[in-house]
Amino acid sequence: MPVIIIIPTYNEAENLPRLVSALFSLPIDSPELIIVDDNSPDGTGEIAEELSRAHPGCISVIHRPGKLGLGTAYVSGFLRALEGEAQAVAQMDADFSHPPELLPKLIEALQGCDVAMGSRYVPGGAVDERWPLWRKGLSSFGNIYARVILDLPIKDATGGYRLWRRSALERMPLRQVRSNGYAFQVEMAYIAHCLGFTFREIPFYFADRRWGQSKMSFRIQREAAIRVWQMLFTYRHLKKI
Repeated sequence: MPVIIIIPTYNEAENLPRLVSALFSLPIDSPELIIVDDNSPDGTGEIAEELSRAHPGCISVIHRPGKLGLGTAYVSGFLRALEGEAQAVAQMDADFSHPPELLPKLIEALQGCDVAMGSRYVPGGAVDERWPLWRKGLSSFGNIYARVILDLPIKDATGGYRLWRRSALERMPLRQVRSNGYAFQVEMAYIAHCLGFTFREIPFYFADRRWGQSKMSFRIQREAAIRVWQMLFTYRHLKKI
């Protein structure tokens, strides 16, 4: 199954070459990458262009004028991907918290669902054991909070390692999605649920980044807490489709 992989980047100069090498080493058919860079001060955008020249026809780069957020980066990547012919579109972080070697399993899982997801919270999944208790608690609470309020049928509502069937992604109202932090993942999952899409969660170990700095902030957490309630009203009409 041909796959396009969307990778948003901001200051990932250390990670991006390693990740590209790992992805092109996987036993999958002709993957294509779309790197969406937010004008990284560390030169990630230039590195992305160098990688594109080293892998002609396999990597395209979207350069944005500044740090515009994770959600809009993915939307830009999804819209570009849908211009092509790939039947599956993946989304993943650039920092190796989403292990590349899981992708073939997600591709296999997609044969029987609309959205295959890497999950930290199904049996066999886990988060980095080096996380302090407060961070583990915050992550777990964020998932339970979103799942209960939105009645989601998945265990990892905030996780961002996903593979979408093209036919499903084409039905998503991508230009209406407003969340920009990890609430974006919740919003996409809720829309998919409202539209009756099927999910399958594949366990994986979420490792903390080894290079670079985390993008998590209080603003992102606050957005998620508020946006979950807004989603209930924004997309209630979709359940009637």
